[in-house]
Amino acid sequence: MRQAAGVSERRACRTLGQHRSTQRRVPRGRPDEDLLTEDIIALAKDHGRYGYRMITGLLNNAGWHVNAKRVERIWRREGLKVPAKQPKKGRLWFNDGSCVRLRPERPNHVWSYDFVQDRTHDGRVFRTLNIIDEFTKEALMIRVDRKLNSVDVVDALTDLFILRGRPAYVSSDNGPEFVAEKVRTWISAVGAKTAFIEPGSPWENGYCESFNARFREELLDREIFFSLREAQILIERLRIYYNTVRPHSALGYRPPTPVSIVPVDQRPVMH
Repeated sequence: MRQAAGVSERRACRTLGQHRSTQRRVPRGRPDEDLLTEDIIALAKDHGRYGYRMITGLLNNAGWHVNAKRVERIWRREGLKVPAKQPKKGRLWFNDGSCVRLRPERPNHVWSYDFVQDRTHDGRVFRTLNIIDEFTKEALMIRVDRKLNSVDVVDALTDLFILRGRPAYVSSDNGPEFVAEKVRTWISAVGAKTAFIEPGSPWENGYCESFNARFREELLDREIFFSLREAQILIERLRIYYNTVRPHSALGYRPPTPVSIVPVDQRPVMH
C-alpha cells in the first residue's frame, strides 16, 4: 500500500481495515522454494512439450508433495511456457447411444496395436509395431525393424500372450498386416477376438493414436538415429520411461506401472 501525502500509516490502515504489520512484513518463501524451482526448471528443460500439470505429476511421482497451483505460480514467475488450452474433442455415437470405440473395462481386456514409420540418418526407413493395453495405458511392446509384416505381428503377440495371458479383444486398423488371414486365424485360435476400426477413422483407435502421437513428438521428432540398433535401444528406453515414470493424465498423473519412490521429506540427509 502506498501512503498518501498528509495521511498517516495508522489512519490509512484503519480506513482500509488492514493491519499495520502488513506494511513492514517482508514476504518469506517456503524453505523448499528454491529447490522446487530448480527441479521445475530442470524438468521443463528435459521435457519441452510438457505443461505445468505434467511437471506436477513428475514432481509428485519423484517424491514431492506439491499441488498444481503452486507449480503453476512458479512456472509463470520463471517465464516458462504455458501451452494453450486444447479444445475438447467430440465422439462418434450410434443411434442407440453406444459409442463407436470399444471401451476397455479391465487390464487385458482390450489391446491395440499400430505401425509408426521413421528413418535413420542414412535415409533408410524403419518401422515400429506399437502394442498397448488400453485400460492400463501401458506400452506392452514396441518392436523395431526395417520391415514388419503380419508374421511379425503374430510373433509379437505370441510373446506377449505367453508373458501376460490372452486379452479379450485385439484392436487395430484395417491395414494389410492386421487383416491378413494369418493374423485373424491365429487370434481366433488362441481364443481372443479381433476389433477392427472403420477405414479413415483413426479416432476409433484413439488410445493407440494418442500413444503414437506422444511417441513421435517426444522421441522420433527429437532424435537422430544413426543406426537401426541405436533406434531400438532408445525406443526401448522410452517405452520403459513411459511405463514407469511419465505421468498420464487419464491415470491421475501417475505412470501406468510406477516404480517405488522415496518421498522427498523422508529421504536421508547426506552430510
